[in-house]
Amino acid sequence: MKLLMIYASHFGYTPTIKTLDFVPEVLEGKTYKDVQVAFIQVEKEDEEKIPMKKFMNFVKWLSRKNEFNNIILHSFGHLSESKADPKFTKDVLDKLEEKLITAGFEVNQTPFGYFLDLDMNAPGYSLARVFKSL
Repeated sequence: MKLLMIYASHFGYTPTIKTLDFVPEVLEGKTYKDVQVAFIQVEKEDEEKIPMKKFMNFVKWLSRKNEFNNIILHSFGHLSESKADPKFTKDVLDKLEEKLITAGFEVNQTPFGYFLDLDMNAPGYSLARVFKSL
């Protein structure tokens, strides 16, 4: 699993193109303020063992450093050449959301299986942008 975390004072999306037949239709976009956006790529090798504990430990560490509680999970298949099956990836994102909510985070997901127009204001400061290979 690859993870790019970007703090955004503003983050919004608008669905543009549906790329997977099995996902529900989404027509409306959303916007958020003061969120940590997790750009996540689930890799083929994660199908053997999901690095759930490493993910949670990293997010908890970063949330303490950056003092955030709101997180957006965004499937982003551009961090590695290795890609897991789309249905497996969606299942992982849902499991990550459950774990984060149990740990006290406010969690949202961008629509899975869509190309999205993104609107983001990401201020530059230490640990505002962090990449992690789990």
